[in-house]
Amino acid sequence: MSKGNKGAVRPKLEQEGFFGRFSYFSSRAVANLRQNVFVSAVTVGTIALALLIASLFLLVYVNLDGMAQGWSDKVQVTAYFDQEPAPLVVAALKGRVQALPGTAKVIFVSQAEAEKRLRSRLKGQESLLEGITQEVLPASLEIRLDREHRDNDSVAAYVRKLKQIQGINEVQYGEEWVQRFNSFMNLFRLMGGLLGAFLTITVLFIVSNTIKLTIYARKDELELLGLVGATRFFIKAPFLIEGVLQGAAGAVISLLALLACYYTFLKNAGDFLGINPASAGLSFLPATHLAGIVAGGVLLGFIGSATSLKRFINV
Repeated sequence: MSKGNKGAVRPKLEQEGFFGRFSYFSSRAVANLRQNVFVSAVTVGTIALALLIASLFLLVYVNLDGMAQGWSDKVQVTAYFDQEPAPLVVAALKGRVQALPGTAKVIFVSQAEAEKRLRSRLKGQESLLEGITQEVLPASLEIRLDREHRDNDSVAAYVRKLKQIQGINEVQYGEEWVQRFNSFMNLFRLMGGLLGAFLTITVLFIVSNTIKLTIYARKDELELLGLVGATRFFIKAPFLIEGVLQGAAGAVISLLALLACYYTFLKNAGDFLGINPASAGLSFLPATHLAGIVAGGVLLGFIGSATSLKRFINV
């Protein structure tokens, strides 16, 4: 913008004040979108496609993480007794175990219950149980841990405290399985984080350059506004609002496409994957993630417009 325009007096808007200016800039942004339908459609479509890919990855990650968390419910500690304790002693032991940090649920399994379970598991092979009575099966406490205490160190520390309770003779918790499961979860989250970061950078690059191309195509309009004395804010505001609207529209379209893909998958998963989606516990993205995607689209549109305008207008 030339120095000669600094003394020019800007004509007053019909409605002054924040809301008046916001209304004027918003109407300018909407008018620009209508005048450049094809370019705007390409921009919105690119943002929608980029966000759809990111949202699809997020949907898969959330469901896989949920399934893995379900598997972690199998992390269980079992405390065995040499002799089945009396009911009052059982109640006292359950109280002491329940008081340990990390305990989610405690179930007492009597010798009779242990025999019943064994016979149920070996149904059809009852000959293997000939001569076996409930006296040879130990009574036990089955302890389920909360999710914050299922990593290797927490489980090991919990078992050490459990062994200090008088009356408990032996503790088992499948140490090797717990270590393998936690190693898998750590690798899964690391790979998810790396892929998510790579995808985020790719989406930022694509959206930013798409908006940059659309603004470059209108550089003559920007230069003309500068020549007639328009302030930087007056020039930039409609383009920034335009970018926000494009980003929001792209985010909404990507979520609608994701919802359509999700229900199409649910409807056909039984045919080509042979699974029941309801029993598999699949779910759509929670409300907080949906709000995050819309906010991400708005932010992408704003940042893409702001960085692109810097090429033509000095801030």
